[in-house]
Amino acid sequence: MEVLSWIINNILTQAAIIIGLIACLGLALQKKPGQEIFAGTMKTLFGFMILSAGSSILQTSLKYFGAIFNQAFQLGTSGGAVVASIEGINGQAMTDLGLGSEIAITLAGIFIVNIILARVTKFKYIFLTGQALLWESTLAVVFSWFLGLRGLPLVLLASVVGGCFATFMPAIAQPVVRKITGSDDIALGHFCTIGYMVTAGVAKLVGDPKDSAEDVKIPEKLDFLNDTYLAVFTVMLPFFIITAIIAGPDACNAVCTDLGVSTSVNFVVQAFLQCCTFVIGLYVLMMGVRQLLDNIVPAFQGISMKLVPDSKPALDCPVLFPYAPNSVILGFIFTTIGSIIGMLISPVSGYLVIPGVMSNFFAGGTAGIFGNAMGGKRGLIIGCIVHGIFIMLIPAFLTPMLAQIGFVNLTCTDVDTVFTGYLLYGIKCLFGL
Repeated sequence: MEVLSWIINNILTQAAIIIGLIACLGLALQKKPGQEIFAGTMKTLFGFMILSAGSSILQTSLKYFGAIFNQAFQLGTSGGAVVASIEGINGQAMTDLGLGSEIAITLAGIFIVNIILARVTKFKYIFLTGQALLWESTLAVVFSWFLGLRGLPLVLLASVVGGCFATFMPAIAQPVVRKITGSDDIALGHFCTIGYMVTAGVAKLVGDPKDSAEDVKIPEKLDFLNDTYLAVFTVMLPFFIITAIIAGPDACNAVCTDLGVSTSVNFVVQAFLQCCTFVIGLYVLMMGVRQLLDNIVPAFQGISMKLVPDSKPALDCPVLFPYAPNSVILGFIFTTIGSIIGMLISPVSGYLVIPGVMSNFFAGGTAGIFGNAMGGKRGLIIGCIVHGIFIMLIPAFLTPMLAQIGFVNLTCTDVDTVFTGYLLYGIKCLFGL
């Protein structure tokens, strides 16, 4: 009994070790050489720990920004500003709620359910975008936990819900993906699919697919937007600087004192540095995600392709970028415009939601490809503006629910994961849990 207790307290409660063991099992089942199993296991574990470190950095700047925003606009504690960041949700769920192990196990559980559904249904899609599975796992676990579930029941419910989304979302997007790629060889594995289909629907209504955005020449001055982190910094910096100026030096210094941040630096310079910290946290987190997925996805992929003949890999959204590079940049720009409009509307939820720039880049770029495929240039522009508003308002109405759980200054980005939250919250209300 003491041995079992030691294993539970020292291994099964350590999320990094759990995810490493999952990778180890996947590689071992493929009969990989011992040295590959060891390397894959440790690199996966390191990746998860880098991810956690990035989450901590990100949360520091988010707490600063949320506090000075509330001071600047006198929003108090009943509402306030929240940043749309699925990465921040993941970090807070692992640290503040202590759900790291459940998230790690559910990540594997979602993949298993996906394989089973792909095997027994006509939807032969294997979802291989690991970071998207991680975000889906996070929301499914958080809201299952909110239902009052713990342990195995929590993991089972979260895995089934997440596995259904991982199987059916690629199927929903596939008709448009076939139009974009001209083949049926790959599928889209990204949990922003509902937003993409909204964009495609609007574009089809208002546009002309023959008038392609790919015929437009993008100015070289906008090339820097191809760098995700420069794009994030460029959009977020005005929010940090303007908010700090409105709040004033005394309020900013008081916030810094509360958070243990130096007050010896000018308050505007501190806002600049905190914006840099936000981007660095995002960079470290995503570096950890890449390290994690570079090793765990091959372990999953080798198993899934053997178990589900004729299956199609559902891959991350950048796989579509080469098919319509102009549409990526235009999609990002017009989704950002739409998200700013959505930000101005979002206080109807009780919170002012700051756009998630990382999501705007990847989801906005992909939405641009969908919009262009269905409605050309005009369809892209109008569809992406609607897309930007949509991906702001949908998370905005989830924010009060997240606040009940204990998330501070944060809401989600990827709309499919938001609908996961709505689904599980609906179960809570329906059964009075």
